Amino acid sequence: MLHCRTAGEIGLDREEIRRHNVGALLRSVHLSGGISRAGLTRELGLNRSTIMALTAELTDAGLVREELPKDSHQQGRPSLMVLPESERIYVLAFDVAVDQLAAARIGLGGVVLERAVAARARAGPDLEYVVNVLARLGRQLHQAAPPTAVCVGVGASYCGMIKPGDGTVRFGPDLGWVDQEFGAELSRKLGLELPVLVGNEAHLGAVAEQQRGAGTGMRNLIYLHGDVGVGGGIIAGGKLLDGDTGYGCEVGHIVVNPMNGRPCGCGSWGCLEAEVGERALLDAAGRPADLFGRDAVRAVAHDAGRGDPAARDALRRIGDWLGVGVANLINLFNPGMVIFGGMLRDIYPGLATYVHTRIAVNVLPVARERVRLEVSALGDDATLIGAGELGFSHLLHDPLVEYQNISKRRSQEQI
Repeated sequence: MLHCRTAGEIGLDREEIRRHNVGALLRSVHLSGGISRAGLTRELGLNRSTIMALTAELTDAGLVREELPKDSHQQGRPSLMVLPESERIYVLAFDVAVDQLAAARIGLGGVVLERAVAARARAGPDLEYVVNVLARLGRQLHQAAPPTAVCVGVGASYCGMIKPGDGTVRFGPDLGWVDQEFGAELSRKLGLELPVLVGNEAHLGAVAEQQRGAGTGMRNLIYLHGDVGVGGGIIAGGKLLDGDTGYGCEVGHIVVNPMNGRPCGCGSWGCLEAEVGERALLDAAGRPADLFGRDAVRAVAHDAGRGDPAARDALRRIGDWLGVGVANLINLFNPGMVIFGGMLRDIYPGLATYVHTRIAVNVLPVARERVRLEVSALGDDATLIGAGELGFSHLLHDPLVEYQNISKRRSQEQI
């Protein structure tokens, strides 16, 4: 239940309460994709007349609309449905993976309206290339939107450690990014007069899966995202764990094999991502060093399914180390669900037996009795949708003020 505020709360005037409740209502509509007035009354704990007044404000601003339910057979007057204006209100979302750059226009309500992708070569630090490509894709999506549509935010997902607040990539080990001002550069290149909010890909994937995917409604979950390495996002008590300085939950760098471990891009050895990442799998399967990428990973899983001994042994090895990491995480955080995304989603069916075996042996019985292991329901869109949620964050915090400011900027640009 979203927490709404009343006049009895200390230290808040009526205007602050109203603005908070408008945001809570819009957030509820956004996350549900559409909800009845009666449902909003129950969810927000406000009376019907207050819900009607708040909805009217959002309708007048063009953020939501009301309709009769299409399939209502109940007696009496049905409760109106409050729906997000998904085609009119949108954000631009970007995802920077090791081998691919993706952009999307995502409507209010979490609807992916359009997307575009481009390849990314593994060529070392490439900030200028990444920014130029994403800006081009973003401008194309923005220009293709209906004339009445309004872009209310920009979010981006990056496979590295992000400095909170300013979108700087502090450390991206896979391609050598160190202290790259990604958010500021992309905002400048896009030219939309909007800040680009940047988050870690696995953190954003965890948020997306908890709000819209396999973990919908779960208050405690762990999301593991495989690319070249492994990232992690942890939701505890309904909130993302981000650590004291925003660099928390780097689960790919928990050490699982300290004695004979493989070297890791972080400078250590035996890290989880070093033992279960792309290169570890391909090496274990006997694939040549110049073979890499998602198709190569899928080929190992395919060959293992056909009975290839080297591929099957590779999955056993990777699954065992993944199981060690997952067992440690379950003992530490007692999640209700562990979700495998990215590359791990592709190969988890071949690893599941080994992961479950490790959990049975190494996890405390009371911690393992209810935990569920699932693959990402959002697939490769998980991190992109998470970036979209980041883009919507300012609007959902204070909808009427934020929308008014954006509309004012847009009017000035058209003069």
